[in-house]
Amino acid sequence: MALLTLHEYETAARKRLPKPVWDFLSGGSGTESMLSAGRAALDRIRLRPRCLVDVSDCDPGTSVLGANLAAPLGIAPMAYHRLAHPEGELATARAAGEAGVVFTVSMFASHTLEDIAAAATGPLWLQLYWLKRRELLIDLVRRAEAAGYGALVLTVDAPRVARRPRDLRNGFSVPEGVHAVNVDPSVMSASHVGTPGQSAVARHSREQFDAAITWADLAWLRERTSLPLVLKGLLTGEDAELALKHEVDGIIVSNHGGRQLDFAQPAAEALGEIAEVVSGRCPVILDGAIRHGADIAKALCLGADSVSVGRPVLWGLAHSGSVGAAGVLRLLTEEFEEVMALMGAPRVPLFGPAGITRK
Repeated sequence: MALLTLHEYETAARKRLPKPVWDFLSGGSGTESMLSAGRAALDRIRLRPRCLVDVSDCDPGTSVLGANLAAPLGIAPMAYHRLAHPEGELATARAAGEAGVVFTVSMFASHTLEDIAAAATGPLWLQLYWLKRRELLIDLVRRAEAAGYGALVLTVDAPRVARRPRDLRNGFSVPEGVHAVNVDPSVMSASHVGTPGQSAVARHSREQFDAAITWADLAWLRERTSLPLVLKGLLTGEDAELALKHEVDGIIVSNHGGRQLDFAQPAAEALGEIAEVVSGRCPVILDGAIRHGADIAKALCLGADSVSVGRPVLWGLAHSGSVGAAGVLRLLTEEFEEVMALMGAPRVPLFGPAGITRK
């Protein structure tokens, strides 16, 4: 039987994945308050439909940073897709191409950047963490340029990986057979060493992530690539203003899936503030808690240019590989297109502040 909601994909994936893997993919930091806060923020928003509008031809297509998209939707960067399915990022790339959305590949992908590019038929971006060994960072940038990736996404809300209780209880480490194949093995070795009561992923981040970088360091990266630079993890208007001052090309408003700062402002609540500051000067993307096509509409009304979806894509992968991931993306797109018709907004630019209210 076909799966008709993202909740059904989640239920199916949970049955298929080992508990430590499921906990790693779905868990949050601290009290895990942010896992529900992001969803609650979107649920507080209500849509205000307009009637007697010609919606016989709804077009969800848009473009972001030169990438033409079938819908204002993309796949958020997530490490180790092979945890969910043996084909990993290759299956995800095929699904993204079929759906006509952008796929942001994690630097900790479990297939090479080149193999992912070969499997892709749609736009690709590359996500980066700032490593202490900058030569490795630039090697990834060069490879991404050569393979045709269209942008760099620098995650800036993770100077270290936060304390995640589920991973601590499980003594989680990345299983043998799954590796971040694009990064020097010596840099990744700590992530595979399991210790009871510790997270190997958190230990690895403390060893390898450069927690001393500041806004001034962005110039060093910009001087070494012509690719657009997008910052992921901003939650305040102050940081959005600084991002514009430092000439970034895009902003992703994100809570890191509830896996970093506990009790932070949910991304959907921060979006309006950031969109107002940006005022169209660069694309703004909402990342987090997207579980229905109506959430895309809400994000657009709040000022986003598009949204990113994370865990649901992995649920689709776990369920049935590329077919499942494509099914998740197709479901979100079809739901959004229906919302367009029922909202009386047959084109993406028609969504704006007048389209929402709050409970």
